Amino acid sequence: MDYLSLLLGLAGLWYGTELTIRGAVTVASRLGVSDFIVGVAILSIGSDLPELAIAIDGAVINLRAGDASDVIVGTAIGSSLGQIGFVLGTAALLSYLTLPRSVVFQHGSVLLGSALLLGIFGFDGAVSRTEGIALLVVYFVYFAALFGDRRKSAGPDGVDGLIGTAKPWLYLAVGLAIVGICAELTVSGAIAVAAALNISESFVAVIIIGLGTSLPELSISVGAAIRKRARMSVGNLIGSNIFDTLVPVGAAAVISTLRFDGNLLRYDLPFLFFLTLIVLVFFVRKRGIQKGEAITVLALYGGYLLLKLSHAF
Repeated sequence: MDYLSLLLGLAGLWYGTELTIRGAVTVASRLGVSDFIVGVAILSIGSDLPELAIAIDGAVINLRAGDASDVIVGTAIGSSLGQIGFVLGTAALLSYLTLPRSVVFQHGSVLLGSALLLGIFGFDGAVSRTEGIALLVVYFVYFAALFGDRRKSAGPDGVDGLIGTAKPWLYLAVGLAIVGICAELTVSGAIAVAAALNISESFVAVIIIGLGTSLPELSISVGAAIRKRARMSVGNLIGSNIFDTLVPVGAAAVISTLRFDGNLLRYDLPFLFFLTLIVLVFFVRKRGIQKGEAITVLALYGGYLLLKLSHAF
């Protein structure tokens, strides 16, 4: 039953996220938002609802004298690794992914800074409520800057186009409800599976949940790449990783102080920083990511998975 609970939870998170994204994209398109901003600000938040729901549910478990800290932090880092390693590498195999250098420097600096900030806050072995608030503030400042760009790119009829569009909002509401319910199944299932296999909860979170919650990004980014909308694909991944490293951990820490596992701090988070830096260098020096760079990224991520598996068992 533990395995079934975990699988049902992940499947429900995927389906709920798909509904939510469908509604969000429809609303965004009627606002006249650019592909990159749709990816960074709209699709990234929609596709990261599973991570946020898991974090909030785990924080509530902490308040009840439980401890889901490894699941919360591990899921956030594991999802970021899955997106920058597996999802971006797969999308780049199918399409040449490019971004202007100014965009790479602007958003890439936030991406690297988010991972560094999370590491600084977790260095003492815990993320406090104050530090959680700081993580959220950093994201909201970043999002406010994106909203300014959106205002510049929106057409004059953007807001009026939303009148009478009840169906997208229904998708949003139903999708959010499904995500909220399935988060509980996923967290409880992950904890039970870790106990049954006698492995750490952080391993289950980083590998199983992290990859599982990256499925929406995989669907979005690959679909966008195939349709030759590379900037939406890359924007979704950049926005998702910034969101994952700041918001789920920040929101959970505001509810209840989080324990930060030493292995996540010593190995997983530094590898996330390293892999992100490699990807950004490819965008700047190689003018994008083509098949050769994609294979390199996938190989690095595959090597990381093999090391995790060898240490876990």
